[in-house]
Amino acid sequence: MPTVLKSDFLPTTKKEMEVLGWEDADIIIFSGDAYVDHPSFGMAVIGRTLEAAGYRVAIVPQPDWHGDYRDFRKLGRPRLFFAITAGSMDSMVNHYTANRRRRSDDAYTPDGRPGMRPDYCTTVYSRILKQLFPDVPVVIGGVEASMRRLCHYDYWQDKLLPSVLCDSQADVLVYGMAEKAMVQLAQRAQKGESLLGVLQTAYIVSRNEVDALLPDSLMLHSFEECLKSKRAYAENFRQIERNCNTIHGVRLIEPVANRAVVVEPMNMPMTTQEIDASFDLPYMRLPHPKYKGKTIPAYEMIKFSVNMHRGCFGGCAFCTISAHQGKQVVSRSKQSILSEIRQITKMPDFKGYLSDLGGPSANMYQMHGKDMTLCEKCHRPTCLQPKICPNLNQDFAPLLDIYRAVDAMPGIKKSFIGSGIRYDLMSEDYGREVILHHVSGRLKVAPEHTQPHVLTIMRKPSFDHFEKFRDFFMEVNREAGINQQIIPYFISSHPGCTVEDMAELAVKTKQMNFQLEQVQDFTPTPMTLATTMYYTGLHPDTMQPVFVARTKEDKLRQRQFFFWYKPEEQEGIRRTLMSIHRPDLVQKLLRKNKGKNF
Repeated sequence: MPTVLKSDFLPTTKKEMEVLGWEDADIIIFSGDAYVDHPSFGMAVIGRTLEAAGYRVAIVPQPDWHGDYRDFRKLGRPRLFFAITAGSMDSMVNHYTANRRRRSDDAYTPDGRPGMRPDYCTTVYSRILKQLFPDVPVVIGGVEASMRRLCHYDYWQDKLLPSVLCDSQADVLVYGMAEKAMVQLAQRAQKGESLLGVLQTAYIVSRNEVDALLPDSLMLHSFEECLKSKRAYAENFRQIERNCNTIHGVRLIEPVANRAVVVEPMNMPMTTQEIDASFDLPYMRLPHPKYKGKTIPAYEMIKFSVNMHRGCFGGCAFCTISAHQGKQVVSRSKQSILSEIRQITKMPDFKGYLSDLGGPSANMYQMHGKDMTLCEKCHRPTCLQPKICPNLNQDFAPLLDIYRAVDAMPGIKKSFIGSGIRYDLMSEDYGREVILHHVSGRLKVAPEHTQPHVLTIMRKPSFDHFEKFRDFFMEVNREAGINQQIIPYFISSHPGCTVEDMAELAVKTKQMNFQLEQVQDFTPTPMTLATTMYYTGLHPDTMQPVFVARTKEDKLRQRQFFFWYKPEEQEGIRRTLMSIHRPDLVQKLLRKNKGKNF
């Protein structure tokens, strides 16, 4: 393999800039993640996109925010602006469990070392840069800024917070997949024009500037009204979600004190040519050489995987993908995908196995409306619930063609599907192909729950769909003489879920001979339907009350039911079931089974 040089990456130090002959950079990106030059890492995508547009871009990964701020000073003043991302995750989700316990590692840091980014990373970085360089514009983006662009509930402080623009002092916020917006901002900055008003951005104006924007805008309840009224906050969320799910959105305005946060509509969905151009940029597909001898866990997970599309029309209540990437699925061309795989086969440690051919949902590739004029008028948050939209094209032929073309490539022994598969969106041919040729012994799917009313709130399909798919999975395995497992994911303490619902889930999965492994306690994250229900106790679509398990004790009482088969959990489960007067569930869940007293 050719020697990898630091000069092959975007520069991270003054010396690396000098090697390139730069006195300064046009744009300097600060990131809470380590610098991995790969299309799965946002800082690399934005950096390479701006580079391709003719700008000199430098990156400062994981700067030290203590002491004299030397990492924030070391590259000097950019010619156009600073850009900030907390990284691939919200920093608070990265740092804390559902029980608000500090995590002991960070997958986006060399050797998984914790403590390399601050809590509320975007705000901390932005404030420091504003203190050091008050006259230089600061543009914030990435998942953390995107999901906090308007008033939002913060689980870790247990209160509503205003837009991250307010506390961070940033000039502009870019939300979603930001290639187009970032190039437009750079072009405006280059011309000395205002950075305000670009599509897919948010910014703050004074109250006396609002009137000029109103004819083409939707006015939301103010931050102060939301503080006083949970119903007002739920109404805001409904308007924001509807606006996220339409192709032709409108400008949103949310008053805050004597100012207002303005959110411009999203750009039109990318074309195939545009998304190909993003993935075909000259990524090194490696961590920066400064991390030599260290392992970045998040990179190790995706280094031999390929993302084939963006966006998701599933609309799950607890998920932020549609709010960030959009509901419309944007797919890469077959040529672009195969070109990336050819690069992977040339990597020295590649052994012939692709870990994932997928996307946000693995089996939505090239799916869209049959009549896109109907989609342009649609505000539905999901194309799959309560039933699949009749306008949805469900042709799996392009996806199967990709799978077969990849497996026929020199250097490829097998390709796996590691991304989530929607079993409620599946043809028999597609299901059979995946089960026979793309499972690494265990296929992970996400029913999330068993109880109908909880699944409805989650915007997930009936559990009957999972049972039918499981039967199909086992039948295909029997016919082929293979022995593979299906591994279901479940969530506890989701809004709408009671202790009794969790007990029923445990009984149901026990009857199916599952001892659950892939489970999680619901964590409220900014800008999801489920989080809005958690905070308000209301369903924004109906304004009807929703049960919420809010305390640590309530959440742990629900979570214990995942582990009914562990002796140390059984007495707690027994006491809980007796307290809700369900001795029948004690018998079903803890009765003797195969000679063992469960």
